[in-house]
Amino acid sequence: MSHVNIEIKARCEHPDKIREILHSHNADFKGTDHQIDTYFKSPNGRLKLRQGAIENNLIHYNRSDQKGPKQSNVSLFPVQSESDTLRHVLKEAMNIWKIVDKKREIYFIDNVKFHIDTVKNLGHFVEIEAIDTDGSHTVEKLKGQCDYYLNLFQIKQADLLTGSYSDMV
Repeated sequence: MSHVNIEIKARCEHPDKIREILHSHNADFKGTDHQIDTYFKSPNGRLKLRQGAIENNLIHYNRSDQKGPKQSNVSLFPVQSESDTLRHVLKEAMNIWKIVDKKREIYFIDNVKFHIDTVKNLGHFVEIEAIDTDGSHTVEKLKGQCDYYLNLFQIKQADLLTGSYSDMV
């Protein structure tokens, strides 16, 4: 499955504040997932295998490294079982680049996905992903949704990140 999203990632000094805002806006809490993201050396974009109790996917994406809302073109392949075997095959073919270990709270409001992350050795973060899976949302609408939640959460420009957790570990 391929889709487009507009996303931000930011440091989060007050995850409880974000959690309260999400609850007050009736966000759908999907659960807390312990995820291991294994990034592989890829000549084009980023390739990672996400292993968790809620989300298990092989994910390839291209996105520019810039602060603030940015477009990401994502290809996602659900992995139901044998993800350790897939990890081994990918490791043999491409070599592991980085491993990110995190605890992730997952929320949704309509087509917007929110993560409150605690990343091992890095701290607390928030992500906003305005997602279009079926072509019904324009990039402008997705950007507007992302901007709305950036303002609602009062995320400071200085807290916005340019890259991936894999760039930080």
